Amino acid sequence: MPIRHSLQHSLKPSRAAAPACSLGLLLLAAGPLVAPSKGVEVDQSLEQIVAAASKTEDGELYAITPERRALLNTIRYAEGTWKQGPEGYRTLYGGGRFSSLAKHPDLVVVKRYTSAAAGAYQFLPGTWKEAANKLSLRSFKPHNQDQAALYLVDRRGVLDQVDRSGLTRGVMAVLSKEWASFPSHNGLSAYGQPVKKAAELANFYESNLKQLKRSRWAQA
Repeated sequence: MPIRHSLQHSLKPSRAAAPACSLGLLLLAAGPLVAPSKGVEVDQSLEQIVAAASKTEDGELYAITPERRALLNTIRYAEGTWKQGPEGYRTLYGGGRFSSLAKHPDLVVVKRYTSAAAGAYQFLPGTWKEAANKLSLRSFKPHNQDQAALYLVDRRGVLDQVDRSGLTRGVMAVLSKEWASFPSHNGLSAYGQPVKKAAELANFYESNLKQLKRSRWAQA
């Protein structure tokens, strides 16, 4: 059980912390909590490029740069919601779907494990509740799920590292405490669950980042 700290809020694009989430089990991650980053300086032209992607229905929070979008896509790939495309944001643990994005569905599914994880990043209900409260997110819509996922990355103190150096093995090991599908330093899941190999995730991230930088999304 992590110690909950009162973290001082920072202004855009980064804010405070939420509890961890994992793919299958109703577990909270154990690990150090750190103050959220203050983000990186973003070139004005790039800020304009990603402006549409960096806003939730509740206002602008974390800027979505190509590096951050590639990280989000990689988390989805690891969590098994990437291939579903937009429907990944409506995915329950085990692959089922829910209809309304008004709020986290909070539906317990019993398969190999028992979990109420849901959404593109497989948020547990408690994780989502705290993230939504901290970021003032009023729905479970895709943009808000993206924001909450970045919030968890920032909470672990590695968002700046991703901004500077991409998805390194060290970053993966830290994020393994948030997402069970990420490998820890020994290559295994922190929760004894199925895990992606570090090389596979690194290759997906680099390939996806190149595509984003070449795409209209990164050039509009």
